Amino acid sequence: MNTPSELAGRYALAVDERDRAALASLFTEDAEFVQPPAVTRGTENVVTVGAGAIVAVVLDGTAHLHATHHAVHQQVLDVEGDSATGTVYCLAHHLYRGRDGIRDNAFAIRYRDEYTRVKGSWKIARRELVVDYIEDHAVTVPGL
Repeated sequence: MNTPSELAGRYALAVDERDRAALASLFTEDAEFVQPPAVTRGTENVVTVGAGAIVAVVLDGTAHLHATHHAVHQQVLDVEGDSATGTVYCLAHHLYRGRDGIRDNAFAIRYRDEYTRVKGSWKIARRELVVDYIEDHAVTVPGL
């Protein structure tokens, strides 16, 4: 990765295509992934540590869905040497089959990220999800 700004789009693509190798390559080996109760349906943040564990949490946690679609929006990044921080806005769509057909459980989220350059490539060292709101509605998926 040449710049930290590329990571958000590559993350979205890897998750939506369920590409484990691509997703793992975006994180440092000891990266932290912080999920809030709105995502885990728990009572406190859940922290997952390690690229492999993060891939499992993200992709196994969405395996039951028909599809996901992450639409990345604005990013505010601050780079200082081989470290950077950023806030990335994303609308994460989670398509599932409901009683009335295909539905979209969409999360308006902000990623609070910390990045580090490892051997010339930028990686996510920490990603914290902040959920601003959730909406759920019926959608039409061509071909279904």
